[in-house]
Amino acid sequence: MQVFVTGASGWIGSASVDELLAAGHEVTGLARSDASASSLEKKGVRVLRGDLDDLDALRRGAEAAEGVVHLANKHDWAHPRESDRAERAAVETLLAALDGSDRPFVVASGLAMLAQGRLGTETDPSPAVGPASPRGGTENLALDHVEHGVRSIAARFAPTVHGTGDHGFIALIVAAARRRGVSGYVGEGTNAWAAVHRSDAARLVRLGLEQAPAGTRLHAAAEEAVSTREIAEAIGAMLDVPVVSVAPEDAVDHFGFIGRFFGLDMSASSELTRERFDWTPTGPTLLEDIAAGAYAHAGLDA
Repeated sequence: MQVFVTGASGWIGSASVDELLAAGHEVTGLARSDASASSLEKKGVRVLRGDLDDLDALRRGAEAAEGVVHLANKHDWAHPRESDRAERAAVETLLAALDGSDRPFVVASGLAMLAQGRLGTETDPSPAVGPASPRGGTENLALDHVEHGVRSIAARFAPTVHGTGDHGFIALIVAAARRRGVSGYVGEGTNAWAAVHRSDAARLVRLGLEQAPAGTRLHAAAEEAVSTREIAEAIGAMLDVPVVSVAPEDAVDHFGFIGRFFGLDMSASSELTRERFDWTPTGPTLLEDIAAGAYAHAGLDA
């Protein structure tokens, strides 16, 4: 299959590109910079220069492909509405190019806040509805286009897609621990996060593209619920610093913007995903990755 991938040089995207190439697919990757283009070309990826604001490049990439994997996101935490707007416009453009074709479209989404007081499941609809919602409501937008002849698949990623070199949420929490001299958790630390290793997430992206029926919600969650206290304890052991509770009202001051999320419960099941697509995670757990030094780099460049 000829696959167009946005975010092809990103954390999940680069691993997904490797997975697609290993399975015999041809890949065209969207590249914003010379460095990204060079890294993709070295892998044998056809490069399309552009970014999420270059709607013409997105349209051309989707029109020429037999399938599309959309993993790019601006992740501008200082201007979230701008990120949401760009995400909405990008997905609208990609869907317009795919309408009526029955081609697959895998769109990145998240597992955050699907359910309160229980594990989120694949049957739970995304709470992000409409252009003003997180990610511009693009999961629901994409699934609505099943009726327009697009094989839309929502790939819902755990809040931490972990591994050596990750600069995401866990890296930010480690950096805060290094900066503060203590490893914190919010409140009692009983709220929990789902987690998945990067390699397992990439394999699920490929399986979704190849196999998932229109309207499928995939849950990239190898672990359903790792408590935030356990995460803080693992970080404390790695850095050899004390582990402390941080009051919810002090979380943002202590952790930075990530404090808005570290106190939330973002746990989820992947039982249906495993059953339907024979997806068995094989990567290390989050706590194993932390103990092995996967986040030893975090905060050193601050």
